[in-house]
Amino acid sequence: MGAEVDELQASEGRKPNGEQARDARSYRMLFDSSSDGIVLANHETGMLLYANPTASRMLGYSQRELSGLVASNIFPADALQLALPEGEGALRGKHNRTADVACLRNDKTVVYADITATLISIDGESMIAVSLREVSDHTHAQHALEASELRYRRLFETAKDGILILDGDTGKIVDVNPFLCSLMSCSHADFLGHQLWEIGPFKNIAAAKESFADLKVKGYVRYDHLPLESHSGRKIDVEFVSNVYRVDGRNVIQCNIRDITARKRDEAALRMLDRAVQAGSQGILITNPLLPDNPIVYASPGFERMSGYTAAEVFGKNCQFMRGVDTDPAATAQVREAIAAGRACSVELLNYRKDGTPFWNHLAISPVNDSDGKVTNFVGVQTDVTERRLLESQFLQAQKMEAVGRLAGGVAHDFNNVLSIILSYSEMILGDLEAGDPVRADLEEIKKAGMRATGLTQQLLAFSRQQVLEGKVLDLNHSVGGMEKMLRNLLGADITLSILPANALWSVKADPSQVEQIIMNLAVNARDAMPLGGELTIELDNVELDDNYARAHHDVVAGSYVMVAVADTGSGMDRKTQARIFEPFFTTKESGKGTGLGLATVFGIVKQSGGHVWVYSEPGQGTTFKLYFPKVSGPAEATSAELPVPEFARASETILLVEDDDQVRALAQNILRRCGYVVLVAPNGGEAFLICEKHAAKIDLLLTDVVLPRMSGRQLAERLAPLRPQMKVLFMSGYTDDAVLQHGVLDSGVAYLQKPLTPASLTRKVREVLHDRKRDV
Repeated sequence: MGAEVDELQASEGRKPNGEQARDARSYRMLFDSSSDGIVLANHETGMLLYANPTASRMLGYSQRELSGLVASNIFPADALQLALPEGEGALRGKHNRTADVACLRNDKTVVYADITATLISIDGESMIAVSLREVSDHTHAQHALEASELRYRRLFETAKDGILILDGDTGKIVDVNPFLCSLMSCSHADFLGHQLWEIGPFKNIAAAKESFADLKVKGYVRYDHLPLESHSGRKIDVEFVSNVYRVDGRNVIQCNIRDITARKRDEAALRMLDRAVQAGSQGILITNPLLPDNPIVYASPGFERMSGYTAAEVFGKNCQFMRGVDTDPAATAQVREAIAAGRACSVELLNYRKDGTPFWNHLAISPVNDSDGKVTNFVGVQTDVTERRLLESQFLQAQKMEAVGRLAGGVAHDFNNVLSIILSYSEMILGDLEAGDPVRADLEEIKKAGMRATGLTQQLLAFSRQQVLEGKVLDLNHSVGGMEKMLRNLLGADITLSILPANALWSVKADPSQVEQIIMNLAVNARDAMPLGGELTIELDNVELDDNYARAHHDVVAGSYVMVAVADTGSGMDRKTQARIFEPFFTTKESGKGTGLGLATVFGIVKQSGGHVWVYSEPGQGTTFKLYFPKVSGPAEATSAELPVPEFARASETILLVEDDDQVRALAQNILRRCGYVVLVAPNGGEAFLICEKHAAKIDLLLTDVVLPRMSGRQLAERLAPLRPQMKVLFMSGYTDDAVLQHGVLDSGVAYLQKPLTPASLTRKVREVLHDRKRDV
């Protein structure tokens, strides 16, 4: 070190050796005894060459340890750079002072010092002499305060909230930051020296004065929502917070004003969304795929109403807990694949509510992505589509029944013509044979088979709603009650029958004989379902079917109905069987014990009467059929006894017969001529019209099929009425036609003969129309 110190004399020139030694010791004593820390560092490398004891204590290193360090290990780089300006030669020996430098100690703590760096040269080598003076606590606090004030000022100037500084005694504004000037569309000068309530946006704002008064008492005021209008007229919602501080013995008020316009708008949108979610019938589930098993993290009130589970009960569970063993595995796999791929999908699943009831759930899931595109959640929107699927099922069933009905009606119509031939010729031949003729027995069997076929045909027509119903206003209490004795005989002693009539039961319009038929059919079915005995209850009541019921049953019109409920305690049916019970020829009975047309007939008659039929059944729990007939006004009609038709030895009237089927036309002509009638025949309406124009004599009766080519029987009757006003009309057909009948129900004043024809039925009806019961078209 002596050599380095000796070099400090270089600026004063060389001295004799003795003097040099004394100077060296003097410099050494000054270095070592200095109350300031002193270090020497190589200018180029920054290597520390010497440090005095004070520097050693200050920095926590031994002098030897310091001699091996680089200046940058202790001093911030910019602190020494201040001592190294350009033009070193001109500034050599000059020094720069830097205040409050953070120097790194050996124990990694920081000591603050004012440093003075001087660039010197010893034997031509550039060095830096650094003097360190430790800063006192007071001085450091002062420096810190100055730095804090600078930082606060920077925050004040750059804050994204409006800030006002007010004099705590007068309330006058002493400072305002740029953000508030911009927010309020005012200049800095517009604020300074004024009370807050004098500034444009705050004028007439009671909160401005109130806040200043409250501040003197409470020291703190807060308004979560304060509506303002900027100087430029823009509507602003702000959050206003004021605090009182004590600075230099004076009260200072700081007002923070935050623009919450966007937040309030977002909050309003969120509230609206929340209300929509709260009120929505759909269920919403949010899951977290980042956690094991993709658990539920949110469940909406709609989900709670739909499923019966509370949000707390499903939180943390996987959505699969709602699925049963009968859920479509393909749909479940589709959901799993979509979640694994992070994409949306839409499926319908069979789910189960908390009480165990199933419902069809239309599930639409969508991923939620963060700003990097990573899936953070899945949102599942659930819609209960049970009612829709039920209606679809009912509609498809109705379409199927309609198609089968059309087929059945067409078959029955053609078959009635065939049966007319078989039955009529059998009856006519039997009438010509002697009582002991051996052929009679064979013909009787043919006639019996034809009659059985006629019964089947009538049932097909009833199912297809193409049977003619002679509707009357009925009191079903009376109609069903009148069948009690017959039903008890039918059911047997081991089945208990209960008939529960209703008080003041409404009237309905139906065919009395058909009402009896459907009650008989249901009673027979019930008896067969209770081979070991049981109970059969027939209950009648007035009911109102509302819009909700109508929506759940696609072919029902809301309104007033009379209900006939037929309930048994028999074996019941599963859903698969219930879906087919009204189909013709479907039966669960053994072969040979049923045609499968009983319930099909019930269905057709009720529908044709404008009603509705529904069945409720569970295996082992019995079955209830509910028949609904529309209410009609007016009292029930009295049932009159059938008047006898007088016999005549020989007929003489003229009949115009119009029938497009050659065999049926020839048959009817033969039967009528045998009775003595003059019969004019035509295969269609056009020829019938020509006959009426050319035939000069009286024509007493038009006997026409309803369904004719090119012109219906009703149209023919209407065209002939002006030519033959006194001519009676009798319609005949194998099935209904709305040109003559309204929905299959016979209108009053219309004479109608249901095929198949027989000599007895044809001649009886013709005599009735011509003589005893005069009817006009």
